[in-house]
Amino acid sequence: MTLHFFNTYLLSFLFLSCQQDYGQLTVIANTGDILKENSGIQTISPHGLIWAIGDSGNKDHIYGFDHKGSLVREIKLKNAKNKDWEELAKDGDGNLYIGDFGNNDNKRKDLRIYKVFNPEMINADEATAEKIEFYYPEQKNFPPKKKHRLFDAEAFFFWNGNFYIFTKNRAKPFDGTTLLYRVPAVSGRHEAQYISSFKTCGHDRKCTVTAADISPDKKKIALLSHDKVWLLSNFTGDDFFNGDVKRIDLGYDSQKEGICFINEDTLYISDEKTGKLGGNIYRLRL
Repeated sequence: MTLHFFNTYLLSFLFLSCQQDYGQLTVIANTGDILKENSGIQTISPHGLIWAIGDSGNKDHIYGFDHKGSLVREIKLKNAKNKDWEELAKDGDGNLYIGDFGNNDNKRKDLRIYKVFNPEMINADEATAEKIEFYYPEQKNFPPKKKHRLFDAEAFFFWNGNFYIFTKNRAKPFDGTTLLYRVPAVSGRHEAQYISSFKTCGHDRKCTVTAADISPDKKKIALLSHDKVWLLSNFTGDDFFNGDVKRIDLGYDSQKEGICFINEDTLYISDEKTGKLGGNIYRLRL
């Protein structure tokens, strides 16, 4: 082996060894320098912008990135305070919905969803949001005892005139239970209607539901955790757990909090930036 060939081989080996292993995920963009705490993503059209929000402590803004991670739009929202924004959803008209229902300690009585009219039809850098409020009738105490702390949420989507919310389990001991609720997608204050529950798995960090979306053909639902996706299919009605559930292990653990379908067979997933890691948007082919 010549010295030149050996040096080339060594450099190639070191380069490959330093590459981050993202398991089944492919990095398509990095938004971490602009939005370190990316808590939700959504696309209005497959080739349109990737819309994103930050969670508690971030601006009352929505951000539009291209598919390389460059910031293209930033819209300030009026009548919408970021107490703990955790998720983005969309309806068939391209309107976006922000889930302001982060509730780590299960103390909140002001759970909200904000409606933002289709931002791709807005040329201004400001927009006024509409407010929808709801509550969980099963929650009687704020906070409840630790074993009953099931009322945090970071995951929802819009379907057939309603929002479907999947709660994030904060109970101790942790058993992986997520509750599924339905809330009407109209202005007012609504009682969330309990539908059913599902046990993901038993690890309190890797088995909490952090995002959700429904496929364009409305036949599949994806639930996200830090290193997994649960794919729901063959369900009837809106009890989405009464069909088939497939668990996909992503092979890469990070603080993933955003998911959206690009088409029936492709998901985009985002994570928060922690140190020098994360802050990415990934592609997952199903």
